[in-house]
Amino acid sequence: MISKNKIKYLRSLKLKKIRQKYDNFTVEGDKIALEILQTRNVEIETIIATEDWKNQHFNQSLRNQNEIEVATEKDFKQFSNLSTPSSVFVVVKKLPISWDEVIIKKNFSLYLDGIQDPGNFGTILRIADWFGIPYIFCSEKCADLYNHKTIQSSMGAFLRVKVMYLPFDEVFDKCDEMPFYGTILEGKNIFEENNYKKGIIVIGNEGKGISSEILNKITHQILIPKGENGGAESLNAAVATGIVCAILSNNRFG
Repeated sequence: MISKNKIKYLRSLKLKKIRQKYDNFTVEGDKIALEILQTRNVEIETIIATEDWKNQHFNQSLRNQNEIEVATEKDFKQFSNLSTPSSVFVVVKKLPISWDEVIIKKNFSLYLDGIQDPGNFGTILRIADWFGIPYIFCSEKCADLYNHKTIQSSMGAFLRVKVMYLPFDEVFDKCDEMPFYGTILEGKNIFEENNYKKGIIVIGNEGKGISSEILNKITHQILIPKGENGGAESLNAAVATGIVCAILSNNRFG
């Protein structure tokens, strides 16, 4: 059975500084846990599950299943990040990510300028995964990729989309021959262009939009037009990301 010290350690992983110290993060829930346990390039530190979960999934082709530690539902309530704990909890080593210039220049990428809500961040990961966008670059003001809310809302997309925290100027310098797209109110109607080239799509902060220092380097300013009777002041950052990615990554363009 799981020890009190182990429970204390697992609970501490809710804190970013502790995750950074041990270079790991946590995952909960059947779907994401099973996907991780069937992914080869992921290093597992710990698998914790209820006896029922272990018995139910024992015959599946799971990695390290002989190392599953059994915990009770009462134990889970002490370290789970969820209001209603799941039956499986996995501690995973952080994923190694590197810059691949060939892949980046052949695809659209996202640059997140201060996306602070972990739920939005996770949803944007999911959107990128859906449209086959392999890289997301983040400013230092962005939410933590390994925050449990980001991981949960990404629905496993973090396993396929590479996330790197880099200053915008570094990305701009490395991709200086590519277009940089950003949505602003004074931009050109996104539906009026039909020749979008592969480039970097910049998504601004939920409340402030794209920062002025980055805005000055946007090469293609675009606008998602409001409907004729539209009344909302702005779109949610993740919703706007989905619209832009759907249009720019369409097969007819670029």
